[in-house]
Amino acid sequence: MQRQTGCKGCTETVHITPDKLQTLIDIATRGREAAADEVYAQRMEQCGDCPDLQYGTTCRYCGCLVAVKARLRDSACPYPGHPRW
Repeated sequence: MQRQTGCKGCTETVHITPDKLQTLIDIATRGREAAADEVYAQRMEQCGDCPDLQYGTTCRYCGCLVAVKARLRDSACPYPGHPRW
């Protein structure tokens, strides 16, 4: 049996298609209030500039898909010490 090196998250399986991401956003916002489009866009821009965004989709600090977390109105950035939004 070959031993895997590095973390298991460093494989191609962590990448998510835009269609799958949209499906997850749709599921997450059912029965929950979504952020306004302008707020969502601003949050996504701030996440996109964050050095701790992994794979272009995932927050290093909470493990969430940032597009899902940013779309939820009552969400907050988990960046330690100084949330980005």
